Amino acid sequence: MSLGYAEKLSYIEDVGSVGMAEFFDPSSVLQEKIEQLAKMIQESKHLVVFTGAGISTSCGIPDFRGPKGIWTLQREGKALPEASLPFHRAMPSITHMALVELEKAGILKFVISQNVDGLHLRSGIPREKLSELHGDSFMESCPSCGIEYLRDFEVETIGLKETSRRCSDLKCGAKLKDTVLDWEDALPDKEMLPAEKHCRMADVVLCLGTSLQITPACNLPLKCLRGGGKIVIVNLQKTPKDKKACLVIHGLVDKVITGVVESLRMRIPPFVRMDEFQIIMTQSSSADKKFVNWTMRVASVHGVKAQLPFIKSIEVSFSDSQKYKAALLDQQPFNLKRRTLTGESFEILLKINLSDGCGCLSTEINIPFGLNKGSTDCLDLEKDAIIQSMKEKAIQDSSCGQTAVVERRSMSEPTAEVTVYGIVTNIKAFNSESLSNGDVKTVREFATNATGAVTKPRSSNSRKRKSRVQ
Repeated sequence: MSLGYAEKLSYIEDVGSVGMAEFFDPSSVLQEKIEQLAKMIQESKHLVVFTGAGISTSCGIPDFRGPKGIWTLQREGKALPEASLPFHRAMPSITHMALVELEKAGILKFVISQNVDGLHLRSGIPREKLSELHGDSFMESCPSCGIEYLRDFEVETIGLKETSRRCSDLKCGAKLKDTVLDWEDALPDKEMLPAEKHCRMADVVLCLGTSLQITPACNLPLKCLRGGGKIVIVNLQKTPKDKKACLVIHGLVDKVITGVVESLRMRIPPFVRMDEFQIIMTQSSSADKKFVNWTMRVASVHGVKAQLPFIKSIEVSFSDSQKYKAALLDQQPFNLKRRTLTGESFEILLKINLSDGCGCLSTEINIPFGLNKGSTDCLDLEKDAIIQSMKEKAIQDSSCGQTAVVERRSMSEPTAEVTVYGIVTNIKAFNSESLSNGDVKTVREFATNATGAVTKPRSSNSRKRKSRVQ
């Protein structure tokens, strides 16, 4: 979980048991249990997975109750752990991606998560097959019309409070709220009711990386027992529900699930992270019509006032470098103002320097100015197809940094053209070697520009519910 999330929670004296001892099954016993679990999953008719913080520790997100958990260290008066990368750049683990493949295969029917890291959604679990019991740090929702907005930045509040943004539905416009619960907040019915329903239907509830201490969530898996269902618990610590389980596995979640994946002969595809930004070009003519005054703004698709957390700076140059001066935009909002002669045409060259946690240092795009591009009104771009093509190319090339236009529209007042770009900012591959040891290989090799040309190698240092990904 995010250290920021833990700090935002209201203070309570008793957070339950922390710093509990960890147990590891002997390798031979672990392998037998993994094979038993794989068989149960293969034969299940209604598999439900219930996840906790332990599923995300390999993603660089500290847990709460482990030996180095946030609450454990707080109780011991020790310094809190430092996250290995920005929270908003965390990527799904092999376990997250294995669950996606189980869902696609029709085996996994529903996921119930106590985590607020949003990694199940980012990995590809459909929203209608997911209950995020405690909310999502990257999700805002409209209390009026119910639309949900998945952000690329961590929402600033918790406790179901109003945020600084409004619903983008023109018929609504209500103030949005965060979705993360504080201690005193009750679990929302829209998350709890489907979770209860699927637990009652389940013949197997697989609990991954959870201490099963927080009520009422921890009692959900028990609801399968009345209908003859079975509970499996994979966790390093003992839990209060161990006696109710038919199988308890003490091992690293990723290692266990990797073994299950191998037993089921499943292939885990790479995770490709896509982000979006928009370029807004505003133009107006001078009084004598001799000049065009224009402004270029590189902004978040979540609103022009929202931050772009994955862009560090932008280097601007022009195809006619003799006439137009280059610029460095290193503070948000990224705005550039210029005056050029009416009728002139040229290209604006952008080198976009990406933030820590991205898989490449930079990428480049070219923007034509003054060229005859034709009308952009209601340009019909197949956004989903373009994004899918970008992901496939990223996997094929084992690289990130690709960009493509995914949406374009024009405005009359003021005269402006809005172009939305998709960009591949990370790719994380799980190869055969990594499957055997539970580790993952993150591919950070080449960045490509907007034309598809490969640049020099660069490495980073570092429902159906109404929903809308924005």
